[in-house]
Amino acid sequence: MPALTTSAIVCAVRAHGEHGAIARLLTPDHGLLPGYVRGGRSRAMRPVLLPGNVVKAEFRARTEEQLAGLTVELAHSRAPLLAEPLPAAAIDWSCALTAAALPEATPYPALHQALDGVLGAVEAAPAARGWAVALVRYELLLLAELGFGLDLTRCAATGAADDLAFVSPRSAAAISRAGAEGYENRLLPLPPFLLEGGSGDWNGIMDGLRLTGFFLERSVLTDRRADVLAARERLVDRLKRAVA
Repeated sequence: MPALTTSAIVCAVRAHGEHGAIARLLTPDHGLLPGYVRGGRSRAMRPVLLPGNVVKAEFRARTEEQLAGLTVELAHSRAPLLAEPLPAAAIDWSCALTAAALPEATPYPALHQALDGVLGAVEAAPAARGWAVALVRYELLLLAELGFGLDLTRCAATGAADDLAFVSPRSAAAISRAGAEGYENRLLPLPPFLLEGGSGDWNGIMDGLRLTGFFLERSVLTDRRADVLAARERLVDRLKRAVA
């Protein structure tokens, strides 16, 4: 990638040197890309390099192996949402998850579109219930894109395709009520909205977050990513308090 100009979503930023920053951006066609922003910690650049913001990005590198130099221009700011605890937690988690989970320079156009949709829903919805379902679906899609998808097509125990109500934590496959009889407490609840579409109630949303959270922690966010899981815990805690 000697040179690339593209729209991108800011997913993560960390300080580098005295004044610079390394930003990781999700692009539509080239996946997650890192770049060094000269002066990235300056007063002018800090409001631009915020997770969730959309930027016009220009990457330049002499070789494929070299960390690209990166210049960014703000295209759409979501900074006002970061002053609100619940939307801020949703943006922080969804962007941190993306930055931690995806390999670099691997195209994931469906994830770019879905993340942009989640962030847009957080921005547009008057209440968390309006975007929480989209967030659960994004997590489910990310698992699938990384090869850890759940099989929600039919019951792993009986073969039935109806009355699916649980997911096996061992096989990541759906289980019907009949197939789960006597083992319900060993299984993860499967919220109806993941099968039927549409919106979910708060119980279903929290079940959905438990479901995706279990598989994200087991298969994706291992070892060095404990800080990323902390961002998810903050989000779930704030959602619980919001509906209490």
